[in-house]
Amino acid sequence: MAQISIADLFRSAETLEKAGNVADAIDLYKKWIAYNPGDPNLHAAMFNYAVVMARFGDAAGAINVLRDCIRLKPDFLQPYINLGRLLEDSGLAGNAIGQWLDLVKRMPELNGENLRHKLLALQQAGRVLETHHLDIAAEDVLRQSIDLKPHQPEVVQHWVALRQKQCKWPVITPWEGVTKQDLIGQISPLTAAVIYDDPVFQIARSWHYAKDLIKLPGKVYGGFDERQTARPQRLKIGYVSSDLREHAVGFGLSEALELHDKNRFEIHAFYCGIANDDATKQRIKGSVEHWTDIRSIDDDAAAALIHDAKIDILIDLNGYTRDARTPIFARRPAPIQVNWYGFPGTMATPYHHYVIGDDTVIPPEQEIHFTEKVLRIPVYQPNDRKRKVAAEMPLRASENLPDSGFVFCCLNGAQKIIEPMFVAWMEILRGVSGSVLWLLDTSVETNERLRQVAGQHGVEPQRICFAPKRPNAQHLARYQLADLFLDTFPYGAHTTASDAMWMGTPVLTMPGESFASRVCASLVRAAGAPELIMPTIQDYVAEAIRLGNDPATAAALKEKLRANRETSVLFDTAKLVSSLEQAYDRMWSEFSSGQLPKPDLRNLDSYEQVAVELNAKGEAYSVDAYQRGLSAIDALYPLAPDDRLWRGNSNTVGQGADLNSAEITTPRQRKVA
Repeated sequence: MAQISIADLFRSAETLEKAGNVADAIDLYKKWIAYNPGDPNLHAAMFNYAVVMARFGDAAGAINVLRDCIRLKPDFLQPYINLGRLLEDSGLAGNAIGQWLDLVKRMPELNGENLRHKLLALQQAGRVLETHHLDIAAEDVLRQSIDLKPHQPEVVQHWVALRQKQCKWPVITPWEGVTKQDLIGQISPLTAAVIYDDPVFQIARSWHYAKDLIKLPGKVYGGFDERQTARPQRLKIGYVSSDLREHAVGFGLSEALELHDKNRFEIHAFYCGIANDDATKQRIKGSVEHWTDIRSIDDDAAAALIHDAKIDILIDLNGYTRDARTPIFARRPAPIQVNWYGFPGTMATPYHHYVIGDDTVIPPEQEIHFTEKVLRIPVYQPNDRKRKVAAEMPLRASENLPDSGFVFCCLNGAQKIIEPMFVAWMEILRGVSGSVLWLLDTSVETNERLRQVAGQHGVEPQRICFAPKRPNAQHLARYQLADLFLDTFPYGAHTTASDAMWMGTPVLTMPGESFASRVCASLVRAAGAPELIMPTIQDYVAEAIRLGNDPATAAALKEKLRANRETSVLFDTAKLVSSLEQAYDRMWSEFSSGQLPKPDLRNLDSYEQVAVELNAKGEAYSVDAYQRGLSAIDALYPLAPDDRLWRGNSNTVGQGADLNSAEITTPRQRKVA
C-alpha cells in the first residue's frame, strides 16, 4: 500500500466507486492514509477520502476527516467549503457559517483560485444566514461577495430581496465600484415587479432571467405532430408547482382542482416543494387523479416522466418564484405549456405558449407586454369557498391593536412595501385622528425601522401596529378587526385581498401599468366593489381619509361585501373552473389545427438595455421614453422589423399612478406609437 502513488490511489478509488464498490474505495483511502503519514499529498488524499465517505452516508466520519485535513494544511481551501456544508446538513448552521467565514479570513491575497473559493464561502454563508432569518448578517455577507464580483445575478437577487423584506429604502443602493445599473440589471423578475411599475422592464427582465439562468437542456421533446388530432375524450392536464400545500397558491387552488370535470379532464399534479405535509396538501392529493412528487429527481428525469405520461397541457403554477422548476418546461415535455396564477407577468420564454388572465390584469392594449398568447377567464385568481375560519373573532388587544380607533390594515408581506406608498399611508394616518396602521409582524429591526419612518413623517410610532403570526384559520378571522385594507403598489395584494374581502373587509387599491399592480383591482371589481379602485395616488389617499372619517360608510362597505360573497364573480369558483376548461379546450383546438402560438421574443435584449438605463436614472415609465431609447439603438444596430412596442399600433395603454417622481401624475392617455 505504501508503494501506491497518489495518482494511482485516485485512479483505483475512482474505478472502485464507479463499479459500485464504495466500501472498498473508502477502505483503500483509509489504508493509504494510515501507511503514508509523511506524503506531501496527504491532505489531498484526506479530502477525497472525506468526499467518498460523505457520498456513502458517513457524514460524521467525513466531518472528522475534513477537520484533520484542515489541521494538517490550513491553507488548503476546499475542505472549509465541504465541511461547512456537512455541518449545515447535520443541523449545525452556526458552525457551518463559522467554517466559511474562517476561510474568508484566511485569504488576504486574492488570486483567481482564492477569489473563487472566497466567493463560494460568502455565498454559502449568506444562503444559510438568510434561511435562518438572520437578514442583517446575510445582507452584509452578500454585499461583500458583490463587492468582489459585481456580476453575480443570484447573489444580487438575494441581496436585493433581503433589503426589500427589511424595508431598507431605497432598496437599490449603489456604492463605490457597484453601480445602480449593475444591480438593476441583475434583479429577479419578481423583484422588478415589486419595485417598478414598468411592463417593458418586466418582459425584458423575464426574458434575460430565463436566458441567463435556465441552461440549455440536453434533450428537448417538442414537435408532437403525431398528437395533432381531434380532442381526446379526456385531456390530460398537468399542474407543476412547489406550492400545492399551505401556501397562497395551494389555498386558492384547492377547490378549483376539486371542481374539474373528471369526465373530460384527467388531472395530474407534479409537486416540487418542501417535504412538509399538511392538510392543504392532503386535500389537493385527494382531489387529483395522479399525484407525483418530483422533488428528488432532476429536471431531465421529471421532464421524461411528464412526457411519458402523455400530458396534453402543462400548467406552470410557479413562474419565477421560489423552488420553481422552469427547466422542466424548457425541455418541452408537453405539446401545450401555460403560465398561470403563480407569477404575475409574462415568462418571456420560447416554451410558454399561453398566459391566462382576465380583462383587468391584461386589458387588450397590454398584450404587447406578453410573449405568450393571452386567454381570459372571468377573474384571474381562483378562490376556495371552503376555507376554514376560526369560529371566534380575536380581541383587539391580542392582535396588538388599541381598544378604539379606525384600523387601516395591510397584511401583505413587508417586501411589497415601497417608500412612496408608506409615505402615502402616513398622510392617511395624519388625516384620520386616532387611526392606526396594522401590518404583518416582521423582525424587531424592521418593525422599529418602520416606526422610525412614521415618526419622521409626523405620525406617532405607536400608531404602527404589528399583527403576530397566526395559523391561517385564525389569521382569516382577525380580518374582521380591520376597517379598511390599504393595498400596496406597484405589487398589490393577491390572495390577501381575496381573504380580506371574504371576511368582509373592503380593499382600497390603485392599479398601474403592470400585471402585478392590476391583480388587486381585478379582485375588487370581481367582488362587486369597483368604487374602491382609485385612478391616482391622490385619489387613493383622499378616499382612505374620507372612509376613515366616516366609519358608517366603511361599515356599509363591509356589509356589501358580505352580502355579495355568495353571488360575486370573485368567489364563483365553479364558473372560474368552467371558463378555465373552455380555455384548455381552445388551446387543444388551436394546437390540433396547427395554430399553436409562437412566443414573440423580438428585440428583448434592446428592451432591457433601455429599461435598465431609464430605471437607473429614476425615470417613470413612459412609452415615449422607450421609443427614444429603442430608436437610438436602431440607428446603430437595426432592430427586428415591425416591433410591437416602438413601431406598434395606436392602442392606448393604462392610466396608472407614478410613484417614482416628485409629482403624482393624473390619469392620461399614452399612445404606443
